[in-house]
Amino acid sequence: MLAIKKARKLIEANPSDSAAQIIAALVLALENETSISVAQLYALDDKRFGLALEILDEWRLDRHYASKLRLIDSSSLAQELKTTPQEAPAASTQAASIPPVA
Repeated sequence: MLAIKKARKLIEANPSDSAAQIIAALVLALENETSISVAQLYALDDKRFGLALEILDEWRLDRHYASKLRLIDSSSLAQELKTTPQEAPAASTQAASIPPVA
């Protein structure tokens, strides 16, 4: 998350700077799943344009990891559901075979 940290520092250092404004617009567009003009990104100098590309790359990677975590959670839940029904009938069978206490 180095690019995201760099972007935060750039924006916090001079929020009224045009490059900071464009980077902030990119971050908000990614977060809100809206669009940003490519012309705005092209207006950045080479260093800031590279930062914008790094942000896109890290954001995409982070999204992939978030999807992976959701997949793992779903897989764990599926395994729990798979084992729970098998255990439930065994428990009810045992309960039925125990004679009532007088």
